[in-house]
Amino acid sequence: MGPIAHKLPVLCSDASILRYLKARNWNTKKANKMLKETLKWRLEYKPEKISWEDIAQEAKTGKIYRANYTDRQGRTVLVMRPSSQNTESTTGQIRYLVYCMEHAILSSNSTDGYMVWLIDFHGWNTSCLSLKVTRDTAHVLQNHYPERLGLAILYNPPKVFESFWVMVRPFLESKTSKKVKFVYSNNPESLKIMADNFDADKLETSFGGKNPIGFNYEDYSQRMMEDDKKMTRFIDSGCSSPTYKALLSKSQLLDSAASDFDSQASDDESDTDEIPSNLGLPDDKLQEATSATTSDSR
Repeated sequence: MGPIAHKLPVLCSDASILRYLKARNWNTKKANKMLKETLKWRLEYKPEKISWEDIAQEAKTGKIYRANYTDRQGRTVLVMRPSSQNTESTTGQIRYLVYCMEHAILSSNSTDGYMVWLIDFHGWNTSCLSLKVTRDTAHVLQNHYPERLGLAILYNPPKVFESFWVMVRPFLESKTSKKVKFVYSNNPESLKIMADNFDADKLETSFGGKNPIGFNYEDYSQRMMEDDKKMTRFIDSGCSSPTYKALLSKSQLLDSAASDFDSQASDDESDTDEIPSNLGLPDDKLQEATSATTSDSR
């Protein structure tokens, strides 16, 4: 990896390298390139140094927050409410997303480092669609947080979003699209997904659970400031990334590698500058999908 790797040793752990290999279908050249780009990005962007004070305004409406419960596998849960967007700065929105990702990883107790996204579409309409935010979000997640998504639940998405998904899905890798589940509160069959993955007593009522306590900005603010202290302690101890918790044993690494071996790509493939995305979408196609969705909603 070169000298730069010594500045962020945790990102070069076996567990981290495994995620990058999976993201690039076991092509070592592409995985190496991807990891180097993330190392450079972290040194420049310094995501671990983003504090609650820096992004508190972005969090006020609860558009993204870390739930105070996990799924049945112990995975961290990020709740997202796209209709609660309260700012116009793409830079600020992406910065807050990065903050949420860093702290979700920091708090993770799962051995594989995966997390769950619960996306609530209540109040969502096409005005919530932003081409730039969608593109920038995909870029950050696909290039710098590979193999972090374990499950994404789209809760009560409107018909118009389904049209958007139909257009976008062909551009996703199958292993990514399979992690996306549509759940409807009026469909008992789809609600089984919630029962299989969450304890109803802990799950919020807005997602069909029994927990009436939702997002409270003041309480969450205190919680995140405590998290900031934890992050600071780890930085002071020499860690420049919260990924240290995702370290796996050698046997776990081998088991995981074996289970994914059928997706292995040959290292003899040519290494191009453009690496296929597992979350991305060509700009022209994304624009087309967005325009079509907006048109359908009229």
